[in-house]
Amino acid sequence: MNPNPPYLAHISEDHTRTQTVREHLENTAALAAEFARPFGGEEAARLSGLLHDIGKYSRGFQERLHGGRVVDHSTAGAQVSQKLRQTSAAFAIAGHHGGIPDGGSRTDTAGQATLFGRLKRALPDCSAWQSEIRLPQGPVRHPDFLRHSSPFAQFFYTRMLYSCLVDADYQDTETFMRGSAAPRGGHASLPELLALLERYIEAQGWWNATTPLNQKRSEILKACFAKGASFPQGLYTLTVPTGGGKTVASLAFAFSMAVKLQMQRVIYVIPYTSIIDQTAGKFQEILGAENVLEHHSGAEYLMQTDAANGSSLSVYRKVLATENWDVPVVVTTAVQFFESLYANRSSRCRKLHNIAQSVVIFDEAQTLPVPYLRPCVAAIAELVQHYGVTAVLCTATQPKLAPLFQESGGLTAQEICPDRQALSGFFRRATFQNAGTLNEEALANELGAARQVLCVVNRRKTAQALYQSLPREGSFCLTTLLCPASRKQKIAEIRTRLAQGLSCRVVSTSLIEAGVDLDFPAAWREEAGLDSILQAAGRCNREGRRPPEQSLVKIFRLEGAEPLSLLRTNIAALHAAEKKHSDLASPSAADTYFDYFLKLKGRNELDRQQILKSIEEGHCGSVFPFAHVADSFRLIDSPTTAIYLPIGEGAGLVNQLRAGLHEKGLYRKLGQYAVSVYPQHLEALEAAGAVERLDSGCYVLTRTDCYDPDTGLQLEVEGGVGLFS
Repeated sequence: MNPNPPYLAHISEDHTRTQTVREHLENTAALAAEFARPFGGEEAARLSGLLHDIGKYSRGFQERLHGGRVVDHSTAGAQVSQKLRQTSAAFAIAGHHGGIPDGGSRTDTAGQATLFGRLKRALPDCSAWQSEIRLPQGPVRHPDFLRHSSPFAQFFYTRMLYSCLVDADYQDTETFMRGSAAPRGGHASLPELLALLERYIEAQGWWNATTPLNQKRSEILKACFAKGASFPQGLYTLTVPTGGGKTVASLAFAFSMAVKLQMQRVIYVIPYTSIIDQTAGKFQEILGAENVLEHHSGAEYLMQTDAANGSSLSVYRKVLATENWDVPVVVTTAVQFFESLYANRSSRCRKLHNIAQSVVIFDEAQTLPVPYLRPCVAAIAELVQHYGVTAVLCTATQPKLAPLFQESGGLTAQEICPDRQALSGFFRRATFQNAGTLNEEALANELGAARQVLCVVNRRKTAQALYQSLPREGSFCLTTLLCPASRKQKIAEIRTRLAQGLSCRVVSTSLIEAGVDLDFPAAWREEAGLDSILQAAGRCNREGRRPPEQSLVKIFRLEGAEPLSLLRTNIAALHAAEKKHSDLASPSAADTYFDYFLKLKGRNELDRQQILKSIEEGHCGSVFPFAHVADSFRLIDSPTTAIYLPIGEGAGLVNQLRAGLHEKGLYRKLGQYAVSVYPQHLEALEAAGAVERLDSGCYVLTRTDCYDPDTGLQLEVEGGVGLFS
């Protein structure tokens, strides 16, 4: 028997193979250093990798491998790192399993979970690491920007270092457990993807355009290709009017720059999950499905066996890519992107280092969440200034974020699109008209008299009431009370009727403004923010088949309807823009609107949770409050509950749920047959016996008569009344 058995980090599931702690630490250190090289953090990442599991040199952990009790093997490395005055490494190591802790204060005791508390813990002897692990000699070099940096920059860097460590740790452990490296990669190079994009554009005939519209789109594309290939890495705006082809144009700029500067990937950030499928689908059509990752809360790629699928390797690669975004093109949501940047858990942070040296396109930039606007801008600025990222704010209505970028390091954005003012005039499709105040009956009469018309309102109950007053033939009601499957079906029918010239009257909430490409000859829009009004106008005469003066977008107020509290500032800013500009579609009107909007909101409302203050000054006596910030930064903080509907294909899916199946793939499919309701609505439906709570905690609609295929889930049912707005 070996009197000095090796210290082990892992044992394979079949107990036939072992990995020593030394092997694991050295492998992890090499990978982490490679991941951190793009932002100059390789030495700190290597140190973190070498020290992260030195607690496994303890007798307690070696017994744990054979069924002993759980032991803390993370704190030892953090303590050594702190003795070396490597605080960022200490945070990363301390959190590589349970999440980066709050820093705490120097008065914290050993029993507290903060970093200061854990640094005081008495730990089992693991000194044997010193005989096997050789640490780098001399001071550890960090990126130059950290020499005189702010707490925010240190905070951000620590999280990036953490990302490198946890991704390296996971990958080395995964490789050992599998017995071989996982099948990552297998994607086309960025030059190859640029060639595919150029081939697609050529096939569309845009280079040899004959119509004025396509010629102008071609001009925009050429400018994006040229500037992408010649401009430096930095912060840019791309302001393209509706109909100008901004999606493909933004890709042209991104791929040209990424190839020229040898960057890593292109990341496309979308505000709404409702449109991510169609955007990702378009990119997959252009660039190949294997090269595009769609990643958001509802997208889970299921591994399938060869017998069932025959091509599970590509699916498996996408499963792996969702963990760390190691793929050339990522399409994700603003929620996924920004919450990950402020998260403290390994599952959310693992991908962060792969944002470095990427082109990140923020689609519909005017929708960046106002209560978190300053933290979002600060994160973008940090990525641009210190992590080699090019950020592109892409929209038809560019928000005035210049003051916020100035306060975040003095950044100034450069516009990509040539002659914004002239483009606005060229792509003008509609004429705005103030219709004043109308009651619901008068508005319904106006809509009913039109053959094809869109009306966007602020409340679901308004949409339902107007719909009930319209002729049944050719009338539609679109709200979030319809499940996604029903909405998709109705939008397809609407598109067909519009194309065939049939009667088509649509009353909708603002959901139709989010990337739903429809073309109405006329539109009505209840008073809201100018950005929302311009989005609605983008569905009027979209293809330019009629003169702008014959395509009216009428802005109205509903008699007796007080503005929603969340829209009052938007409407006040709209009124300010109306007073100064006769043409609401002009870029100058949008500038005025956003100027007033941000002033009316006030500085504090742009960081409602005081994220930046917590980072810069600490929180409740705790320095570097990583856990607190992660808990506070929630872009979607809606207390809603999903109710699954046993309608259409949803009936079979609900039966699977009842039978006890709880796979992620099932929930993704069920999402197409779900309506989310607020607590008071759920209570009313429960009181009426309309829903059932399963043992899993999921809610299922039991009274299908409460779901109207035309207007969606009925919240006012016998036995309970749900009020909604």
